[in-house]
Amino acid sequence: MTPRVPRLSSLWAIMKKPQAAVGRRCRKQASSLAGREKHALSSNQAPDGPCTARAGTIPEFPAGLAKGQEKVVLQAPVSPYHLFRDTAEITVFRESLLSWYDQEKRDLPWRRQAEGEVDLDRRAYAVWVSEVMLQQTQVATVINYYTRWMQKWPTLQDLASASLEEVNQLWAGLGYYSRGRRLQEGARKVVEELGGHVPHTAETLQRLLPGVGRYTAGAIASIAFGQATGVVDGNVVRVLCRVRAIGADPSSTLVSQQLWSLAQQLVDPARPGDFNQAAMELGATVCTPQRPLCSQCPVQSLCRARQKVEREQLLASQSLLGRLDVEECAPNIGQCQLCAPPTEPWDQTLGVANFPRKVSRRPPREECSAICVLEQPRALGGAQVLLVQRPNSGLLAGLWEFPSVTVEPSGQCQRKALLQELQSWAGPLPATRLQHLGQVTEHGGVRDDGFCGHIRRPISALWPSPQVVHTFSHIKLTYQVYGLALERQTPVTTQSGARWLTREEFHTAAVSTAMKKVFRMYEGQQPGTCKRSKRSQVPISASRKKPSPGQ
Repeated sequence: MTPRVPRLSSLWAIMKKPQAAVGRRCRKQASSLAGREKHALSSNQAPDGPCTARAGTIPEFPAGLAKGQEKVVLQAPVSPYHLFRDTAEITVFRESLLSWYDQEKRDLPWRRQAEGEVDLDRRAYAVWVSEVMLQQTQVATVINYYTRWMQKWPTLQDLASASLEEVNQLWAGLGYYSRGRRLQEGARKVVEELGGHVPHTAETLQRLLPGVGRYTAGAIASIAFGQATGVVDGNVVRVLCRVRAIGADPSSTLVSQQLWSLAQQLVDPARPGDFNQAAMELGATVCTPQRPLCSQCPVQSLCRARQKVEREQLLASQSLLGRLDVEECAPNIGQCQLCAPPTEPWDQTLGVANFPRKVSRRPPREECSAICVLEQPRALGGAQVLLVQRPNSGLLAGLWEFPSVTVEPSGQCQRKALLQELQSWAGPLPATRLQHLGQVTEHGGVRDDGFCGHIRRPISALWPSPQVVHTFSHIKLTYQVYGLALERQTPVTTQSGARWLTREEFHTAAVSTAMKKVFRMYEGQQPGTCKRSKRSQVPISASRKKPSPGQ
């Protein structure tokens, strides 16, 4: 028989009971905190495999809902099929997951740092740094950055006393540069306003520290301070959506609140930090977006997605007669708000990867910029290139870049505009030596127009494989790349906010990956160079897609 669905308000009250007090306190803060920490992508949109961390983390939703939103949630029909309905099931889930984690967890530097640190503030700092770095970034990439960061600034006090230039320089290449700036702002607040002590609860962490959202607050509170609070990142979204067969849009208010409620219900009060890391580890290494390793999953016996796959396979083979003894979602009123909509039928080829539902994203905004590598090849002490500093707010705030101007994609007047920009920084320049080298598309790759400056020779002869990929989270930026090499040996006068660097200094400066790509194009097309250098032939992969995740 189809199970009768109890009143939703009663079910919701039961599910929310462990965190009711927190929900009441945090509900007042919802509007100001909802956008404080953004993990841009959904769990199915990023390479969330064995080498990834928080990429794929969903937005950090407020602890409570606004009044109008709460009414919508409480009236929506939800079947108990998507819930954990007894403590025995929850106990089995906890024990199975933690036992697997104890045997299979990866040896990562931030885990060693936290486990071996007795000072709570230093332990919280170690976790905090790792969680911020792991947002949108693969574990393999983070390891070296984390190690160098902790060696340079082992305590909050060390980081608070550093300059933004130093922070940007160490962060260069990691992407999402505002993360480093906000991390330092948080460290300074702890040192200057909180007596050097990190808040101990998820609620106070989120309320008091800049750049700390619901997920990061929960991770720090549970791992560093042992608070029994659940967390939801992209890996946890995927695990919970599959274990409870939640096929609705995971970024919707209803589903996100359901996932946070499930996470809070499941977290082990005796080992909250380990449990949260175990759930993320499971999503990162076993319950992956594509080709999940279901046979190695410690909670496969509780996985409704796995049960549905088996049911669909049996139905397809018509090997059973009569009714299948497999539980399904069967709400007694209307369409279940946690199931996939009828417009998205089951895809037999995907299996459990039908969950979670893939969320559509807005296409990135397209922009075009003309940029120039201005070089003094005969400068005293070695060849030097001109860099200018970006504003202290906005995209890539405070980083250094080659002089550039925003232009129309058609390219009308871009040469004249770029030359004026260059002269505003370096004074009179020989216009006839300004050469167009090609274009670098920051999001889709590198293209060329077939000719190089006034020489009109095929760029393909200089750069056989013009394919470089780089991703901004919300902008597709095409750089029209120019080069201008000066013959004179005397230093060129520059304005405040600009400086000349040797090539060696450039590679260690606070510059974005995009600027390094532009420079590689310039280096590969200098006179006498028919191929890119060995350094520039190293493929560059775009690793930052969605917080990523599980540690």
